[in-house]
Amino acid sequence: MQRPPYEVLSVSAGSFPRGQVHSLALQLLAEQGLPTAGLRSKPREDFAAPGAPALDFVFTICDQAAGEAWPGQPVTAHWGLPDPAAEQGSDAQRMLPFHKVFQALERCIRLFVSLPFAGLDRMALTRRVEEIGRVRPDNADGIAS
Repeated sequence: MQRPPYEVLSVSAGSFPRGQVHSLALQLLAEQGLPTAGLRSKPREDFAAPGAPALDFVFTICDQAAGEAWPGQPVTAHWGLPDPAAEQGSDAQRMLPFHKVFQALERCIRLFVSLPFAGLDRMALTRRVEEIGRVRPDNADGIAS
């Protein structure tokens, strides 16, 4: 898999952070062998503060955040997915949407990191990351129309 020609720093922020990471999200990340230490719910304003890391790309997930402006004019795309925290029921029922969203994001991220960054100008890159957001689980290898 081709890697982007720069260091990747992945962060999560939102327009309406709840102040803590959902316990089922933390459980799923731990099950996947991903680090969870230090994760916190962050407002996007944290990335406009002096000394904040520059954002090259922003992918919004929540429909409320689609189209919002982000500091530094990064390439943006909306990869809208349902909020898994909205699920009701038993722990197993509530965990299922977290797995589905994790799998969808994993597919999107794999497609993103496989892009030929050096061969794309900003407009083409924007179009490609927007297309990635239209990939659906039943069409994981292609772009949905």
